[in-house]
Amino acid sequence: MTLILYSEGANPIEIVDRLRSLGFEPITGVHDHVYDWGRKRVELEDILQIASSVHETLKGLKVFYRLETK
Repeated sequence: MTLILYSEGANPIEIVDRLRSLGFEPITGVHDHVYDWGRKRVELEDILQIASSVHETLKGLKVFYRLETK
């Protein structure tokens, strides 16, 4: 996941804490967070479920995000 923070939005620490509660871990590099599925095969339904959870968790925090799957 890649985040774009807004100066009038939520504190970055709060955003990281909320994403950690979903299982995301912050990293450095091209992306800001990674999610470990714990398995090799991930179904589309799994991806949609976590995307929905991210959407609800970040709603109202004035942050843009981009989810990427490989």
